[in-house]
Amino acid sequence: MHPFSYTRISNTREAIGAGQRGGRYIAGGTTLVDLMRETVERPGELVDIAALPLRDITTTERGGLRIGALVTMAEAAAHLDVRTSHPVIAQALELSASAQLRNMATIGGNIMQRTRCTYFRDVTAACNKRAPGSGCAALDGVNRTHAILGTSDQCVATHPSDVAVAFAALEATVHLLGPDGERSVAFADFLLPPGSAPNREQSLRPGELITAVEVPAHPRPLRSGYLKVRDRQSYEFALTSAAVALHIQGGVIRAAKVAAGGVGSVPWKLPAVERRLIGQRPSQALWADAAGRAADGARPLSHNEFKVELLKRTVERQLRIVGGTR
Repeated sequence: MHPFSYTRISNTREAIGAGQRGGRYIAGGTTLVDLMRETVERPGELVDIAALPLRDITTTERGGLRIGALVTMAEAAAHLDVRTSHPVIAQALELSASAQLRNMATIGGNIMQRTRCTYFRDVTAACNKRAPGSGCAALDGVNRTHAILGTSDQCVATHPSDVAVAFAALEATVHLLGPDGERSVAFADFLLPPGSAPNREQSLRPGELITAVEVPAHPRPLRSGYLKVRDRQSYEFALTSAAVALHIQGGVIRAAKVAAGGVGSVPWKLPAVERRLIGQRPSQALWADAAGRAADGARPLSHNEFKVELLKRTVERQLRIVGGTR
């Protein structure tokens, strides 16, 4: 670990000023500290924002849900409003990491976490995300856990967050505060696919701070849930996952929100699946047909072609669970 300075601040103005001069925000610190130990990250200054007043979970005027950036994963998962209105969020959080980490890690930090690609975390390996222009060792290496959707010739790493998949499915918004004031970014535009610049992972501007994630109001009743498929049941990242939310009224699917994790360079929205569901009556045949479109555009690698079929089956299974026709 390289030398760094540490500053603890208590108001957003100080935080933004520190961010402008290159300081790195830290709250739970569960990911950044690991990367610093491995010398993947070498910040000159850590700015502790844990004391900022960003720990509320509130219902918006329109009936949405606003979760402060410094709410811990455990707090969000246990919150009554989250559990009753959006089970998909609570389930995604509870299937993430260990209980100890969930007690420390924050919502803002979770969606900002960096990939678990072994080549990214090995500073001796070629990685365009860590060292732009050095290449991507995963392309011709061991790539079983890597992405099949949203990749580029520069990077095939997956985004590791579970709750980000739920936020993507529910079409959340990320609220930011920076030198130029407040602004909001659609979740779909906040996390960036690699393209030709995989080292740029979020649409943040210098000094900007995440203040909250807001889930918009959806038609009621809204059934939702999160399914995670992994190599082992405890403390493991997803091979595939599916976040599903359905509004079914009068026996017809009126609204459908579906996203996948573990397979994309970012949490991957599945609009083709959603379109196939809307206006239809739930049935086993419908779930299978809709899920068959989940891997549209996939670009499997030498070791992860199995993810194409696994993704389809994961989405189909979760559609059955949430849709109530098991």
